[in-house]
Amino acid sequence: MSQTQFSDAALVLIGHGSTVSAESAAPVYQHAAALRSRALFGQVHEAFWKQTPRLQEVVSGLAAQRIFLVPMFISAGYFSEEVIPQALGFSREQNGSLNRVQQRGGQTLYYCHPIGTHPGMTAILLSRAREVVRHGHPTSATPEQMSLFIAGHGTAENENSRKAIEHQVELIRAQRAYRSVEAVFIEEDPRIVECYRLAQTANIIVVPFFMSEGMHTRRDIPILLGAPEAIVNERFRTGLPTWHNPTELNNKLVWYTASIGNEPQIAGLILERVLEAAKSPIPNQSMS
Repeated sequence: MSQTQFSDAALVLIGHGSTVSAESAAPVYQHAAALRSRALFGQVHEAFWKQTPRLQEVVSGLAAQRIFLVPMFISAGYFSEEVIPQALGFSREQNGSLNRVQQRGGQTLYYCHPIGTHPGMTAILLSRAREVVRHGHPTSATPEQMSLFIAGHGTAENENSRKAIEHQVELIRAQRAYRSVEAVFIEEDPRIVECYRLAQTANIIVVPFFMSEGMHTRRDIPILLGAPEAIVNERFRTGLPTWHNPTELNNKLVWYTASIGNEPQIAGLILERVLEAAKSPIPNQSMS
């Protein structure tokens, strides 16, 4: 990617945001800063659905000829494929498919695919799993003697929400590095707690496939895994780690990683999403 290729363009990284946990926005700010330092785009902005700066206000204030909108979400689910594009005025075909490139006056807006569905996420998940065992506690167990669980949110609002997690499970299974690889969810079956029943080994690694270190990853999942709720809540409230690696629960030794959102490689995946979107044909119709 040359420095002049996107000098006319604005890049907007879109996060969910939170009114409860300030950490929720951290990956968006991290990767925006990294990309801003490369001076590839005329402008780089952070925008959120649940907190300031608000998405619609950021986009409406841009004067760039091209605007690339990258949803920093794990799946092509309810928020990334329905709520946010609808709020931004992106239309759909009669078959329901989203028109990801639309024009508004002299501007062209590109709504990229979610970052979590990028093929490069497989390497990031595997790196998280390797690192937590390497640094968490010495163990003689090899990956072949471990069960790997990819933990997602899941939602009844959109059946696609879990597909990104299940797809990664299939890709990692094919590598045959671990004894077993399974998906577990907060709000869908199989639930997080089911990892103890599903595990084929005495050693478990749980990788939360979430963009941010927020309430779900630092409080909800540790409690669902069996950590004492009162202790987790207090440590979460005071900003302390809420999990110790490894922890023995239900006759299993459990390693639990941080979320994947702060991996530096994600900045490169964002650029690939932009390059992918830039190749899309520009439609004739204008946005209302």
